[in-house]
Amino acid sequence: MIPISDDNPTLRTPVMTWAILLATIGIWFVVQGGGFDAFRLAASVCEYGMVPGEVSHQAALGTQVPMGQHDGKFWACSVDAEPINFFTPITSMFLHGSWAHLLGNCLFLWVFGNNVEDSMGRVRFLSFYVVCGLVAAGAHIAFSPASPIPTVGASGAISGVLGAYLLLYPRVRVKVLIPIIIIPWIVHVRAWVVLLMWFAWQVLSGIEMLGQLRSEVSGGVAVWAHVGGFVAGLLLIRLFVNRDLVARRTALGDAKWAFEHEPQAR
Repeated sequence: MIPISDDNPTLRTPVMTWAILLATIGIWFVVQGGGFDAFRLAASVCEYGMVPGEVSHQAALGTQVPMGQHDGKFWACSVDAEPINFFTPITSMFLHGSWAHLLGNCLFLWVFGNNVEDSMGRVRFLSFYVVCGLVAAGAHIAFSPASPIPTVGASGAISGVLGAYLLLYPRVRVKVLIPIIIIPWIVHVRAWVVLLMWFAWQVLSGIEMLGQLRSEVSGGVAVWAHVGGFVAGLLLIRLFVNRDLVARRTALGDAKWAFEHEPQAR
């Protein structure tokens, strides 16, 4: 199921959600070349992506990971001890590996981020987003401490947003697209169904990869970062939520529901 919108009105313009989206898309073009230059894309992932083994110091210096080839020459990313490695858990949140990776993350943030921001306030939402991303990075490192493979993407931080949404608005209807062969089928589903199915898929994928987690070559898809970010969102939402904003949003939602379901005058 691919979420494309929700029936959840907002009180204020989601400025911070838009800012994060614009920053992410801007970095994709300015730093990563929009994915059109394979070498530039690979170099950005290698330089600013998070390598678990570099952060934990458990990957051997000089270990090389193939990143592609051009004109018969192979590119490789080498494990190093540069100072930038300390900051890669943050820089990696704003990088992506492909158009599909970027658009998928932006879609989930677009659908769910505005309501979570609207329940926290802008500054709190940005702090929450970054903290969840860092917890997700920590979870990935914990499960793949010696991996030399660069990890990029906003998925961990956005997973935290999904966890927060699940607790705040589980019964909100979400419009999802279900691709059946070549026929798109659009239905309305409760948020808790969409989000718990997504989380279950991440956990099952992670369990399937358990045999590779301690390997030096593990970490192709950071599913445990997704799980860690989601759990962080569940646990931290009460610390970041603005109860006054939530009460006002609830009143607005109740009024909208009453208007849509009240008997029509004949």
